[in-house]
Amino acid sequence: MAKEKKLTKSKRDEQAQLLDLLRTILPKVAPDPALAEKIYSAFEAELRIKNRAVSFEKLCERIPLPDLDAKTLEEVKQQLVTSFGDADLDLEPNEDGKGLRVDVSLPDGTQFHSRILVRPNAPEASDEPEVTLKFVSFPVCLPGDQELIWALAKRENLASDEAAIALHKIEDDFWASKTGQKLLRDRVERSFAEFITRVPAGLLGDVGLKRHYKLPEPLKVLRAPGARKE
Repeated sequence: MAKEKKLTKSKRDEQAQLLDLLRTILPKVAPDPALAEKIYSAFEAELRIKNRAVSFEKLCERIPLPDLDAKTLEEVKQQLVTSFGDADLDLEPNEDGKGLRVDVSLPDGTQFHSRILVRPNAPEASDEPEVTLKFVSFPVCLPGDQELIWALAKRENLASDEAAIALHKIEDDFWASKTGQKLLRDRVERSFAEFITRVPAGLLGDVGLKRHYKLPEPLKVLRAPGARKE
């Protein structure tokens, strides 16, 4: 989700340590590598869904809802569209007129449900300081064309290898989602270019990645200092 509050650094570190511990333990209790990887992937996916559910609730708590007029509901919908990208949204005012039911269905089948209360402003932020991790450059290229650079970014606490693994996982999840399957049926090429152009920013943000540009840039080779044209 592009504009939601991110987990604190301590929480992310705790989860990363938990995944590392699971990666160490699984081969001991599940000698079959395929089974161990399946368990690890399921645990990682469940953890990601839990984090997104928490972020979704925080987002709903922050959205102001002064009334249930059509214009206000459209503004709420636009905020949700900005955060979720390609998702099915269902907004239904409560019969008591005191709130709005929000149902979100993501392309990968994940669903979130919450309620936004009628209120003039979002609740005051917590006194707990929020640690905002900066994005740093994470340029990538494909093995077959290493001079074509894709300008991505990653959270500063995410190692390059971890970011690459997360990117591959998101790509697999995207093509396995309803949106990805529909694109394949429509004869869209299953390529990195199509994936990075179409994947919702929220899915990348969930794993600490960001897309600077949807289109790649060719690598520019500079002249050596002091070199003169013949």
